[in-house]
Amino acid sequence: MIGVAGVRARLQRDALRCVVLAADASPRTLEKVERLARARGVPIVRGPGALALGAGLGRPPVQAVGVEDAGLARGLVALEE
Repeated sequence: MIGVAGVRARLQRDALRCVVLAADASPRTLEKVERLARARGVPIVRGPGALALGAGLGRPPVQAVGVEDAGLARGLVALEE
């Protein structure tokens, strides 16, 4: 799931295994997504800036990406450790 609204919706449905937040995500995005992810026990990974994150996904700048695949989520979280 790409984008703040979509990530929040999937978090509310317990459908995500981790969330990637852009390094330069806005304070409002951080507050909205981080709070919900932490409440649901979903790990948060800090990604590159929004421009690079979006470019890596073939999109314009992206502040938040939700990962549903458990294996991919484990790998991303392991990179943070």
